[in-house]
Amino acid sequence: MAKSVLEAPEFRDENAARAVLEAELWPNGPVCGHCGEKERHYATKRPGRYRCGNPACRKDFTVTTKTVMESSHIALHKWLQGFHLAASSKKGISAHQLHRTLKISYKAAWFMEHRIREAMRSGGLQIPPMGGKDAIVEVDETYYGPVDGAPRKGRKAVWSPRYRRPILSLVERGGSVRSFHVPVATKENVMQIVMENIHYETTLHTDESGLYRNAGWEFAGHQTVVHSKGEYVRNRTIHTNTVEGYFSVFKRGMRGVYQHCGEKHLHRYLAEFDFRYNHRAGLGYTDDMRASLAIKGAADKRLYFKIPSEARL
Repeated sequence: MAKSVLEAPEFRDENAARAVLEAELWPNGPVCGHCGEKERHYATKRPGRYRCGNPACRKDFTVTTKTVMESSHIALHKWLQGFHLAASSKKGISAHQLHRTLKISYKAAWFMEHRIREAMRSGGLQIPPMGGKDAIVEVDETYYGPVDGAPRKGRKAVWSPRYRRPILSLVERGGSVRSFHVPVATKENVMQIVMENIHYETTLHTDESGLYRNAGWEFAGHQTVVHSKGEYVRNRTIHTNTVEGYFSVFKRGMRGVYQHCGEKHLHRYLAEFDFRYNHRAGLGYTDDMRASLAIKGAADKRLYFKIPSEARL
């Protein structure tokens, strides 16, 4: 990926953009998105379109087939710009800014951003637990935005944890973060996530919240700091400042850039901020590397604006 959005040919020319996408998603040559055929295919008269040579398939496919970009009318070079801008903006880029920069409709820019967030999302059983022997994972919860149907005082929603959206984040010190939007922050919900995502040989660092009481029984150790008494660091190593720093970037981005987020979409915004944190400059990643990883993450994912009848089956 080239560094300049304004100067690189793949950000201005459709054929150059297609070549970059094919190099990222098909490093060993075209692959049929319908049946997975890698050997038998041939080019059609339309640039970038291939026909599968598998007799049981015989369908046409392109590099966007079975990706978040499938069935999109947005030009490929604008998709590349969108991926690059989303990956290189520390606190995100708004749909209005994409709409103005890419010269596409606001509706298209909004949906493009959600599909890019879906490409950034990671998850599944294949992801190993965080931490391990001698590792430290900081765990903390925060609240952002009112839940649907929260009571209001004038134009503002009533502030109370009961009416706010709970977010739980696990940060491995010097490593990655995993964030979850939970319906209700109870000890059972929180500890289930903690135990499913953190290796038992890990040492946990939390605040004094009762949500983590007795967590040390399940892990190698459990250290706490008592924020209510003004304690934020003990012995220079026991703290939750790393996860608090992550929350700071997340909230500044949500309030200053996105400003509004529906509760049903909150998990995708968390995936976006997790992705950038997990591929930050401190771990050796550049803007181009983040954009490349986001593009690779677009494969085998779909996100519909309106779910078609065949996709509901």
